Amino acid sequence: MRRRELLAGVASVGALGAAGAIAIRGLPSPGGESGTANEGDGESREPIEIETIDAPGSREGTISLPSTGEPSFVDFFGTWCPPCEEQMPALVEAHDRLGDEVRFVSVTTEDVGGAVSEEYVADWWAEHDGNWTVGVDSTAELAARYLAGGYPSAVAIDASGTVQWSESGVKTTDELVAGIERALDDE
Repeated sequence: MRRRELLAGVASVGALGAAGAIAIRGLPSPGGESGTANEGDGESREPIEIETIDAPGSREGTISLPSTGEPSFVDFFGTWCPPCEEQMPALVEAHDRLGDEVRFVSVTTEDVGGAVSEEYVADWWAEHDGNWTVGVDSTAELAARYLAGGYPSAVAIDASGTVQWSESGVKTTDELVAGIERALDDE
């Protein structure tokens, strides 16, 4: 695949994701905080079931997000995304610090099993020291609800299902931990 075709494909995925988010959530309100998804809206959401893959720290099956009765941290990533790769060391450290207190999940909206093999995602995951659940949001329903802008994006959801923190872009370990702790403090 030529570079131009790859870039066009990546841009198409981003445009479709943004269109889906606007269709489901509507346009952002003027003066609203940029880069947040439902943060502090006080609204609990019904869980969405997503597939998981067999990778380090992850088993093939399904999980529901947000997790009923426990806080959840969701990282949206893509194997095609250089900032997502850059984010991995901070995620590894945040997981080491808080992974026992929160359901820690990384989710991709890539066409896993189609354009991208599950083995490729699992190999990418292992190469970047991922060691927690990896999910596939093939319908982009979870991303439409929680994606905070671009990739990578992170969202911390309290045990009642309410978003307590959500931001996009590469974060430090301390920024990730502080965001996750907002969901833990609400318990």
